[in-house]
Amino acid sequence: MVKPSELFALLLENSNREVSFRDFLALIMALGFVHSRTKGSHQSFVHPKCTKLLVVQPKGKDAKRYQVRELLDMIEEYGLALDE
Repeated sequence: MVKPSELFALLLENSNREVSFRDFLALIMALGFVHSRTKGSHQSFVHPKCTKLLVVQPKGKDAKRYQVRELLDMIEEYGLALDE
């Protein structure tokens, strides 16, 4: 398991890299998102600074690349930072 700060730095360098879903969830939580609900394999997260809902689901053991890019876009749009 990669530390959220290390994963964040790696994703800033290359947003198309493969990320394990477990590490992706750890990064989401470290950014201050709170799990709001689960429906099937879809997990929804909310953040106090964001108006958008972040919905993620695994692709096997990895995170879907478009969802990683979506998270990075939200980080940039809302100025989110790690809580570490």
